[in-house]
Amino acid sequence: MNERDFFDERQETKPANYSCPHCRERADYQVRWLRRTKKQQPPRGASEQDKARFRSARDYMVRVDDVLTCAR
Repeated sequence: MNERDFFDERQETKPANYSCPHCRERADYQVRWLRRTKKQQPPRGASEQDKARFRSARDYMVRVDDVLTCAR
């Protein structure tokens, strides 16, 4: 089973305050995240090993925007 079979995915945008490494100015940026929430039940046809992986799985977020452009 693929890990994506265990989670529902949804994109979110959250504000974050970062400083530019070049000009050293701080600014607020809208950063995109992918929220993965665990499904209620394991997928059908899952083996015992997949069910064990499903039990230990947790909700988490992955940052989509890996590079931000200076707001200045």
